[in-house]
Amino acid sequence: MLRYIFQQTSRRREVFRLGASFCDSRKPTTPEQVPCIDVEDPKLVIIPEYPFKENEPLETQKARLLYQSRKRGMLENDLLLSTFAGKYLSGMTAEQTKLYDKLINGPSNDWDIYYWATEKKALPEEYDNEIMTMLREHVKNQPREIRSRQPDLHQVENK
Repeated sequence: MLRYIFQQTSRRREVFRLGASFCDSRKPTTPEQVPCIDVEDPKLVIIPEYPFKENEPLETQKARLLYQSRKRGMLENDLLLSTFAGKYLSGMTAEQTKLYDKLINGPSNDWDIYYWATEKKALPEEYDNEIMTMLREHVKNQPREIRSRQPDLHQVENK
């Protein structure tokens, strides 16, 4: 695995050395020029597999997912996922919890989750399940709840 990562990292360095960048939208005019790197190209972007815990107790898993829902790295998902987890996580079954874990910790990035939840991007079949349906309904916010901040942890735990 480390050899594979090293090879891919070396390949990316070579691509950058030839003049590409994430913001370079120039069309290549010579064979030595490389077009803008497509971050959707799985050969160029390595997202490591998340080590799912097989025998993790359900309550521990829910506590971990609650924390991970709050600390996504982008405010949009922090708000969407923390309010979703605060509302639904405590009542999820073991199977639903596993699906939610796969969604937020699977090999995707946060922008993908955001665009899937807001229905701006096609949803891959592997994530088309009841949790994504619940998340999409939550994002629509039919009751027009104010969700401008994350729920307090102590309030979430008491539900």
